[in-house]
Amino acid sequence: QVQLVESGGGLVQPGGSLRLSCAASGFKFRINRMGWYRQGPGKQREVVAVISGGSTNYADSVKGRFTISRENVKNTVYLQMNSLEPEDTAVYYCTAYVMGSDYWGQGTQVTVSS
Repeated sequence: QVQLVESGGGLVQPGGSLRLSCAASGFKFRINRMGWYRQGPGKQREVVAVISGGSTNYADSVKGRFTISRENVKNTVYLQMNSLEPEDTAVYYCTAYVMGSDYWGQGTQVTVSS
């Protein structure tokens, strides 16, 4: 059974940091690309960061503040989020792209508020 399980969300004050984790399991083939999306209140889902091989890409709104990394042995992807802003409040979803298909986690809530 294919699973993507996120963890690490929560409530943090503006300027604070959080680290999200996403553990992938059950995949029979190598995961080509993993990433993070988010959906804020009343907003459409948007890409935050993607990692494929040694390459990373970020949304302009998070460049310089967020860092995506991947631990292949554990099939886990991370999102280190620093200097968080209220605008970063959203449900964050992990994704994996395998053999032409996208898979999604259940999401983890991140709330940035004082």
